[in-house]
Amino acid sequence: MQAVEAVPALSLEDPSLYINRELSWLEFNRRVLEEAQDRNVPLLERLKFLGIFSSNLDEFFMVRVGGLQQKVQARIARGSGADRMPPAEQLERIGQEVRQMVNQQYRCLMEDVLPALEREGVVLRSQKDLTPADLEYLRERFIREIFPVLTPLAIDPGHPFPRLLNKSLNLAVFLQRPGHGEKLFAVVQVPAVLQRLVPLAADKGHAFTPLEIVIRMHLPDLFPGMKLECATVFRVTRNSDFEIDDDEVEDLLKTIEEEIRKRRQGAAVRLEIEGDAPAEVEQRLTANLELEPFDVYRIPGLLDPTGLFQIDGLPGYPHLRDPHFVPQPSPDFAKASNPWAAIRAQDILLHHPYESFGHVVDFIEAAADDDRVLAIKQTLYRTSSDSPIVRALQRAADNGKQVTALIELKARLDEERNIVWARALEKAGVHVVYGFIGLKTHCKVALVVRKEDDGIRRYVHLSTGNYNPQTARIYTDLGFFTCNPDFCEDVSALFNYLTGYCELPQWRKLVVAPSRMQSFMIEKIEQETAHQKAGREGRIIAKINGLLEPAVVQVLYRASQAGVRIDLICRAICALRPGLPGFSENIRVTSIVDRFLEHSRIFYFGNAGEPQVYIGSADWMDRNLSRRVEVVFPIEQPNLKQRLIREIMATSLADNEKARELMADGSYRRSSRSDSQPKVRSQERFLELAAQNVVGRLAEDQTPPIPYVKPRPARERRIAKRQTG
Repeated sequence: MQAVEAVPALSLEDPSLYINRELSWLEFNRRVLEEAQDRNVPLLERLKFLGIFSSNLDEFFMVRVGGLQQKVQARIARGSGADRMPPAEQLERIGQEVRQMVNQQYRCLMEDVLPALEREGVVLRSQKDLTPADLEYLRERFIREIFPVLTPLAIDPGHPFPRLLNKSLNLAVFLQRPGHGEKLFAVVQVPAVLQRLVPLAADKGHAFTPLEIVIRMHLPDLFPGMKLECATVFRVTRNSDFEIDDDEVEDLLKTIEEEIRKRRQGAAVRLEIEGDAPAEVEQRLTANLELEPFDVYRIPGLLDPTGLFQIDGLPGYPHLRDPHFVPQPSPDFAKASNPWAAIRAQDILLHHPYESFGHVVDFIEAAADDDRVLAIKQTLYRTSSDSPIVRALQRAADNGKQVTALIELKARLDEERNIVWARALEKAGVHVVYGFIGLKTHCKVALVVRKEDDGIRRYVHLSTGNYNPQTARIYTDLGFFTCNPDFCEDVSALFNYLTGYCELPQWRKLVVAPSRMQSFMIEKIEQETAHQKAGREGRIIAKINGLLEPAVVQVLYRASQAGVRIDLICRAICALRPGLPGFSENIRVTSIVDRFLEHSRIFYFGNAGEPQVYIGSADWMDRNLSRRVEVVFPIEQPNLKQRLIREIMATSLADNEKARELMADGSYRRSSRSDSQPKVRSQERFLELAAQNVVGRLAEDQTPPIPYVKPRPARERRIAKRQTG
């Protein structure tokens, strides 16, 4: 491909060349919502996507919106991202986009999904739909199980407004004392310890009513002798982001615990109330929560749809769910007598969830119980609530092995769980390390040291995803096992770097952030640019979760200007604008949102016909490249490299069912498919390959080379410049 003729009236640092981070993330959540709106998706899966959409928004407000509000309050006018959008403008755009999407979400829920569930025998009853038998049953249940848990909170000069918990559901109650004209105000918290949906008798199927309805019906029991005027359901979201001052930390564990306590009572950032709530209720709540009217979201239906996950947990209804699947065992492990024999025979690549994460658990459990194993070292960023891996590490310590666990206490919103695991592991005799104060340790690494007949041998597992058996069933990730001495030397040096004092080594195989990752990636992109300029075809493909680092975006723009063909499979945030004349005409960006969360990171550089392929834990985000300990590493064994290229990446690029293409204006549209093209749904294809036990075989012969689809050009050559403030 020839170099494009430059149009550059703009420098590569011009803000109009970048998509705003927050708006890009909202577009990702819009794609999640589209899955809920898609009637080709099974009904209970659509319900799950509606809950995921809400859960995603909760975290977005807790982490991102709170920070923007603080900037506005501090009168910071200039945006910090490459797009330079002022914080106040970002908040305004966020409010507009979120309101539009939430309205679409509730139209989908109230007018489509819930009626369809009712036709299937799963009914969510409102108060007006309750039968006399329902009312009698609910009265008895309220007295027996609900009333003892409730605490009515009066709000007056002697009883200040309570510090309501983050994401808690509450009732705002206006009432009067008989014979007095003064209005009284109270709050009743809906207990999170009780099921959100109260089961009701049903002739067929299942029936429920929301817990807040039951409480509202029985408020006279909580306020005897009072006259009730109105009761409104509301929900508060609080700022849950925090930063640690590196210079003032003496004990990281205690510091994190203190910050968690503060976070539960962080500043309110969003108020959700019922759509028909009286204006007086909104005014009273915003005044007490110190919020502006713009921070209020009136909800035209059930607040907090994540409570509907309870319906998804019902037994049966297979026709309303995705087909059941069982992660398949890897033949490389299945034919070996133990993990050590399998890994000695060859490097092994696993593609989760299609191939079983059980092999990773088996690897750690085998190490814990093997008399020949001397030491285990492992990083833990996020793991499950009842983790077999943590139990295995505890057992290994009980068995007298040298066990080291590096637990990242700063894993956002998982800090409390990681503190619990840290203390449990320390109690079992595991040497627990918390990593660096100023950096998050995000890499996924395990090392086993084993005494064998021919001497000491080390075994390594490296991954793109967490050591979490639960998320390993719903996230797509790659895991790599090896006993290659170069990898083992590097991983040993990495743990010494993480746990002790040492200068960074000369890495044999690993690429480690923050010291080297960004410069390495830029060098590889520039390598392809040089090939293209020398008349050899340049080719770049990256499968990532996010692209935000301006230095990487700029070097990709330069590569495109030189004629390098670039495909980015970027699930969520993407700051780069593809298809801009003179800048990114050779860049195509797609995003796959489907049954499983796309989470693996793969980097392909054509290298003039001698492809270089890397996988790892890092995205092309500023945080991954400069504020985290990350690891990316090469896949060099020919059959594994070809599997990544011809099976995993080629299939992902060919997806025309669940892939959306990024437009230059920041919006997405579904990938187009001609009538002659076969339908390709990449995740479905990977499930078929695993079920047929033919993973890796597509790499051998029949799969076509990696496809390239020329990106659509921008509709206009001119880019409207945004006021930078």
